[in-house]
Amino acid sequence: MAERIAVVSGAARGIGAAIARRLASDGMKVGVLDLDEAACADTVSAITAAGGQALALAADVSKEDSVNAAVERLATELGEPTVVVNNAGVLRDNLLFKMSVDDWDTVLGVHLRGAFLLTRATQKYMVEQKWGRIVNMSSTSAQGNRGQVNYSAAKAGMQGFTKTLAFELGKYGVTANAIAPGFIVTDMTAATAARVGVDFDDFQKAAAAQIPVQRVGRPEDIANTASFLVSEGAGFVSGQVIYVAGGPQD
Repeated sequence: MAERIAVVSGAARGIGAAIARRLASDGMKVGVLDLDEAACADTVSAITAAGGQALALAADVSKEDSVNAAVERLATELGEPTVVVNNAGVLRDNLLFKMSVDDWDTVLGVHLRGAFLLTRATQKYMVEQKWGRIVNMSSTSAQGNRGQVNYSAAKAGMQGFTKTLAFELGKYGVTANAIAPGFIVTDMTAATAARVGVDFDDFQKAAAAQIPVQRVGRPEDIANTASFLVSEGAGFVSGQVIYVAGGPQD
């Protein structure tokens, strides 16, 4: 994998940062993409300190020109990307009757439009090299979650997006899969706890009690799954949605 170039969106912190670090430890060069280039510094530093290569990239994934410019810079400075992890995401939680059009558009724009734009900008390199790996971040919320009609719709859409990519790009040696995390300790789950007015430690304990493995997830749990899906050994796995949630999902 030393010749592979990856780009991970939303990689300044949380799950994205963990995935970027793991792919670098697997031997890939990694484009660390987030809205603010300076915010990517910690992830890039962790990768380079461990002997890897990384490049901080600033892009608003919902903006076509911004995404295209970031991918072009990555291809020029680090190499042509053939591994893409669409992880960028935001929350704008609210009940339907309270949700604004901006809240709906922002969440769908970052998750779905962002995944579309970044994948479209990079797929040409995969097709040219007859090899590629696409990993899209879905969620158990794709099955529905109170107060998240926008987020649930976006995450369900990621699953359909993934399966269609698998059909379209498979003949070029490109696989596309989705990871659907359950409860993972991140800034996002902390924000959810704050929204419902629950102490975050208590929130985690309550979640763990409902999970068969009796613990909450960590960003590294998702990174480990992403590592497999982008590996050479996963070349016959495509169009799948893998729930990484500590137990079965309906």
